[in-house]
Amino acid sequence: VLHAALCTDGSRTAEELLAMARAWEGLDGRDLVQEVTCAEAYHWVDGTHVEWTPVPAGRSKESVEPAGWQGEEPLVVAYDFGIKQNILRRLTSHGLRVSVVPATTPAADVLAMQPDGIFLSNGPGDPAGVPYAAAAVRDLLDAGIPTFGICLGHQIIGLALGARTYKLKFGHHGGNQPVDDVDATNVQITSQNHNYAVDDTMLPANAVVTHRNLNDGTVEGLRLTDRPVFCVQYHPEASPGPHDADLLFARFAEQVKAHAGAG
Repeated sequence: VLHAALCTDGSRTAEELLAMARAWEGLDGRDLVQEVTCAEAYHWVDGTHVEWTPVPAGRSKESVEPAGWQGEEPLVVAYDFGIKQNILRRLTSHGLRVSVVPATTPAADVLAMQPDGIFLSNGPGDPAGVPYAAAAVRDLLDAGIPTFGICLGHQIIGLALGARTYKLKFGHHGGNQPVDDVDATNVQITSQNHNYAVDDTMLPANAVVTHRNLNDGTVEGLRLTDRPVFCVQYHPEASPGPHDADLLFARFAEQVKAHAGAG
C-alpha cells in the first residue's frame, strides 16, 4: 500500500506532508465512525417527496410506488455510522418517519423510543473498530424488530451474529459491481465503496446469504430466517448510480408497516 498525503491550499510543507503520510496508522482496528457520526439524536424532516422512482423492466410505475399508510407514519430509528442523506430520503419517500441517533447509542435507549423499524447505516473503516455497535445490534436483533443494514451496517450485523469480518485484498469501489441476487435469481449492477467483507463460514444456521459479488464471490447480502432482518454490502440508495436495488427500501418499509400494524 502506498501512503500519501494531499494538500490543496498550500498550508503544509512537503516535509510536513511526508511526515503525515509516514505516520498514518492504516484502517485496521480504528474507530473512524466517531469522526462522522452525529453528536446528538435528531428527527429527519427534509426530503419526504419521491425524487425518482425506478421502474424495473416489465413492471408498471404503479407497481413500484410506495404504498399508502393510514394514520401516523411508522417510526424507524436510524443509527448514524456516517449516514448518507439520500438514505434518509429513500426511507421517508416510502412513508416512514425517521429519527437518527449517534453511533454509540445503547440498545435500551433505542428500544425506549418504541421503533417500528431499525436502520443501520453505512460508514467508514474497519467494522472490528466499533465493537460497541455490534453489542448494541446484538441486543436489538433479539427484540424482533424489522432491521435493515447497508454497508458498514451489514458488516455490523454479521459481527452481531457471531461472524468475523476481514479486509479484502482488493476493495470494491465503483458504480458497476455485478451482484448475484440469489433469492431472485437475477443480477444487479450496484454501487460499492468498501474494503472489508463478512466471512460467511462463521454465520449461524438462521443467517442466509442472499447476495454475492460476481467478481470475487464475497458476501453482498444476508437475511435471517426467523426474524425480519436483512442487509446488503452495497449501496441501493446510490444517486447518481445504478438503482437496480432500490426495491430493498420498499421491502423494508413493508416489513416496518406490518410490524407497526401488528402492534
